[in-house]
Amino acid sequence: MHAEPHTRLHWREFWPWLLAVLALAALVSALGPILMPFVVGAIFAYLGDPLVDALERRRLSRTWGVSLVFLLITLSLVLLILLIAPMLQQQAVTLAQNIPEGLRWLQDVGLAKLGIQLPDNLRLDSNYLRDWISSHWKEARGAAGLVAESGLKVMATIANIALIPVVSFYLLRDWDNLIAWFDTVTPPRHRPLVRRLARECDEVLGSFVRGQGLVMLALALYYALALWAAGLKLALLVALIAGLLSFVPYLGFAIGFATAMIAMLVQSPELWPLLWVVAIFAFGQVLEGNVLTPLLVGDKIGVHPVAVIFAIMAGGQLFGFTGVLVALPCAAILAVGLREVQRRWLDSNVYRWGEQPQVPEALPAPADSAAGGEPPAA
Repeated sequence: MHAEPHTRLHWREFWPWLLAVLALAALVSALGPILMPFVVGAIFAYLGDPLVDALERRRLSRTWGVSLVFLLITLSLVLLILLIAPMLQQQAVTLAQNIPEGLRWLQDVGLAKLGIQLPDNLRLDSNYLRDWISSHWKEARGAAGLVAESGLKVMATIANIALIPVVSFYLLRDWDNLIAWFDTVTPPRHRPLVRRLARECDEVLGSFVRGQGLVMLALALYYALALWAAGLKLALLVALIAGLLSFVPYLGFAIGFATAMIAMLVQSPELWPLLWVVAIFAFGQVLEGNVLTPLLVGDKIGVHPVAVIFAIMAGGQLFGFTGVLVALPCAAILAVGLREVQRRWLDSNVYRWGEQPQVPEALPAPADSAAGGEPPAA
């Protein structure tokens, strides 16, 4: 015997659920510092789920599929580190060797061109800095004590990073069960709408993440080759910075350009190398905005670049580094929700209130009637 459906709901029935949602939001805000491994693990699980589903369709168990995906990702990361780490180490050594010369150039040439005159007793060179540290050893020891006191925080950060693969593995293994659970707890009358919005969010997020990842890789490769051809010794380091930060509009370009200009000034304070850096980054910005992003990403996320910058800043302000990680996915989901709100608003009676009803145009009379003939028999 089936229970009678609920046709009326009193407002008092909503209070417990509203309080539960507010309590959950407060709990998430309070636990923000420890949410990073879970958020990153959920992102990796979401990205790896299509590949595991494909392996399942080939009659491989879910656990074995997840293990195989993790093995492939681990081998890829190890291979990438083995290829890039020696070059980065060499460029880091080059940077350290160029610091004294860079400080000397900044003292004698750079600041002089800007019209800045340092006091006579202040010199930007290694000898002066060494003497200054020796004379302020007591303060340096205090700073070292602060660093030692923050050792527990460093260990906690390392532990959080180590948790990421564990969380990713279990979330990826149980991903389909989690999706089924969310579908079960959704009220039946809202399931069609929620499922449709979930499909739209999945399409937007999947396409955007894959496309943006390809854009970051392409930009890093372009900047590495172009800056290497221009003679910049730190080309790979600058390219990685510019490429990895390009998911924030104009941030990768700005920081990469500033870093390349400073590195080129330290390496060779002449005009033509600087002009090459300007041309490389100008063309890179055109390449990103007019070729790579339209081709690989398109309008998948549907959020204005200014809104993307605001979302990242708001996420960082509210939840720190974890908020920065989830800012773009949340912005994409919010964009899908706002499009649904717009559709409902345009179809609402409030939007159409005061409009004159559309009168359908009269259909032309049949040819037989216009000629005065009798209508055809049924």
